[in-house]
This record gives sequence, structure tokens and C-alpha cells, in this order.
Amino acid sequence: MTDPNQEDRRPLAFGSVEFPNTKAKKTHVGIPPDTVNAVIEALGTGQDQRVRELMAPLHFADAADLLEFLSADGRRQLLEIAHDVLEPEFYAELDETVRDEAVDIIGLDAVAETVAELDIDDAVEFVEELEAYEKKHVLDAIPAADRTLIEQGLSYPEDSAGRLMQCDVMTVPEFWSVGETIDYMRTNAARTDTELTNIFYDIVVVDPKHKPIGAIPLSMLLQSKRPVLVTKIMHQEMRLIPVDMDQEEVAFLFRQRDLVSAPVVGSHGRLVGMITIDDVVDVIDEEAEDDILLLGGLQEDDLYAAAIDTTKSRFTWLFVNLMTAILASAVIGFFQSTIEHVVALAVLMPIVASMGGNAGTQTLTVAVRALATKELTSTNALRQIGKEFLVGGINGILFAFLMGGVAWLWFSSPKLGLVIGLAMIINMLIAGVTGAAIPIFLERKGVDPALASSVFLTTVTDVVGFFVFLGLGAMILL
Repeated sequence: MTDPNQEDRRPLAFGSVEFPNTKAKKTHVGIPPDTVNAVIEALGTGQDQRVRELMAPLHFADAADLLEFLSADGRRQLLEIAHDVLEPEFYAELDETVRDEAVDIIGLDAVAETVAELDIDDAVEFVEELEAYEKKHVLDAIPAADRTLIEQGLSYPEDSAGRLMQCDVMTVPEFWSVGETIDYMRTNAARTDTELTNIFYDIVVVDPKHKPIGAIPLSMLLQSKRPVLVTKIMHQEMRLIPVDMDQEEVAFLFRQRDLVSAPVVGSHGRLVGMITIDDVVDVIDEEAEDDILLLGGLQEDDLYAAAIDTTKSRFTWLFVNLMTAILASAVIGFFQSTIEHVVALAVLMPIVASMGGNAGTQTLTVAVRALATKELTSTNALRQIGKEFLVGGINGILFAFLMGGVAWLWFSSPKLGLVIGLAMIINMLIAGVTGAAIPIFLERKGVDPALASSVFLTTVTDVVGFFVFLGLGAMILL
């Protein structure tokens, strides 16, 4: 008899995706597995109305995750059945590849309706990723006021504060009182042509030229008495963000200053928008994802891309790695006669290169992350490189004794143990220094250190490791 408390692992499948039948737990992060299974079952049995009933109450982020779980055929079926019950924000949450599929399925007219209901920053991102003819069709189909704001957003550099900001900002003139501000918000809250249609955290006080002179947190406003002027309670020390600032710099400022929102200003200091923490969280996640992908030699997430597209995107970096591998092999070729006389060198040779590569990768990962978070700068670069040199040296000595002893016992040759020990020390010293120095050098040359550091590091540790180990072997053993 089956234990009722035991989890049922029999898969429930739709398309190419399988999910275990799991009991619903009291709390869930994201969409409950039971809901996922129910939607998949309804799709598989043709229960269209049931699919709509299950999708309608889902949070848009959970609905987007559910769609991405499905196969391509499953995604098409779900969107054809239930696209009209999904919130507009659902499409903003989708992976770019899946969103392209969704655009083809629901049609450009439905896309235009969706874009018109999104926040301007989300709408700008959505429209930017459309093909040229799709972009024109969608922009022509949405109301003129929204079209103007979206086109203005598209005019800013990609990955800039202008693309990230919301154009709707709650502003008040400097001569208003707390009471006038509260009355204005209450009176205009139901209007659709004001900035009060969106959630906001701060009220920006502006001068007659529409330049921000202070900000008032809503909590401060509600704690103040009605006759008090807004200039008496506003925070004058604001961090104004230039409209062309890179989004990575914006994220750094929010993290560094613990900001919830910040005004965005144009070239003449006029207020043009507001960036809020919810958008910055997305940027932090996006930048971290980009760094991880670049460290692996990938330009973008290809989880949902077709196999042929993924193959093409990965070929270039693999070709670069092939060239560096050939260079390392050429170094080995110089010592072919040495290897023929001492076969044990061929057995132990990969250990030296592997240990150097792993040690360098550890240093490289720390350095790339520190550069991204502004913790590693020109001020402390030399100190960090010196530290990694010391760490590499200490680890090199420890592993030299360990591996030297192993080689001595394995091949009954103390000289071979000495060779691999010395090679281990030298290569791990070089790995520590280059792992820290290469990202710093690349950043100063304007190259993303996450993209190019790994291939340079691997080349150095392999070439140095092979050259030192085989060179010492030739001098000491022959």
C-alpha cells in the first residue's frame, strides 16, 4: 500500500516537460506545483475553459514562469486559449526568446493593446526588442500620448537610466503646503491622465523651471501637519541621476546609498522621470546574469533558443578556445623528446595545468565581481594583486609538498617529486597574479573583463604550467 505521506514521483508530462506530482505545501515561493500540473493536464486533455480558470488568478510573474515551463507547442496552445485573461505585465516578464514566440502567436494588434497598458519603462523594453516592421505597427496602433513617451524612451541609449525610468512622476511646486499636496493627490487619484496612476514612494519638489530641489518620502508627508510648507520637510540632499547614466551605475548607486527611488534629470537639469527600486532589482539580476554568462563565453541566455541558434552563438568562443588549446599543445610539442624519455611527465602534466587553472579561476571570479561592485579600483588594485600573489605562493607550497610526495611514492623518483613541486609553486603564483591582473587590465582598456578574462587566464596557466613542468623535467631528470 502506498504511504499517503510519501511524495508521488510519477511524472505528469505535457510536451517535453515533466513535473512530479507533489502535494501542495502550506507556503510556496512562486507557483505551486499542483497548479502547474493542473494546467498541463488541462492543456493535454483539451479543457480550454479550465485552462482559462487556472491562469486568470495567477500573478503575472508566476504565469510567465508557467508558460516558460512548457514546450513550444504547449506555449502556443496556452496563449491561443488564455492570452486575453493574462495581465499585460505577463509579457514584460517573459524571456526574450519566449516573448518573440508570444508576439507571433497573439498578433501585433494584441501586442499594441498590451504595450499601451504597460508602464512606460516596460513598454520601451518590449517595443525595443520587436522587429522594425513590428515596432512601426505597434507604435502606430497605440494612443498618441503613449507613443510619444515610448519614442522618447527609445531615443535614450540602450541600458541607460532613460530606458529604465518611469516618465510619470509625482511633483509639486515649492510654494505648496502639505495639505495642498494631500488634497491634490486625493482629488486626482481617479484620473487617468496624471502621474497618480502608478505606485510611487517619493514626491519631488520642483522649481518653476521644473528642476528638482528636494524630495519628500510619503511617510514624512503623512506625519506632517497640513499648514507646513513642503520645503520645510523635503530632503534637499538628493541623488539626481543623469538620463544617460549606465544602468549598472544606477544599480550601484541604489545599493550604495540604500535608495528606494531617485529622480532622473536631462542635460539641463530638468526632471524627466523617476527610477524605482523594483526596476533596479531587475537590473541587478540582469547584470549578475550577464557576468555569469560572459564568464562562460556566452553573450546571452539561450535556454529557450533553438538548437541551431545555440550552436551558432557558442561556436565562436569555442573556436577561440581551440586556438589557445593548440598553442598549449605546441608548447608540449617542444618537449616531445623529454616526454618520450620520461613517460611519467605525460601522466602528471595535466595536474599542474589543472591546479593552476582552478586557482586562477578562483582569483578571477573574485576580481570580476569586485570590479562590477566597484570594490576593486585603481586605488587598491596593486594591494589585491599582491595579496593574490601571496595566496598563490602559500597554496603552491602546500600543494607542492602534497603532490611532490605523491609523485615520489607513485614513481619512486624524488627528482620527479621535486619537478612537479616546483612547477606547482610557479604556476599557482602566476595564476594568482594573472587571475587578478587580467580583469583589471581589460577593464582599463574598455573590454568587459567578464567576457575575455577566462580565455586569457586559461592560456597563461596552461602554457606556463606545461612549459615550466616540462622544462624543469628536461633540466633535472635528463
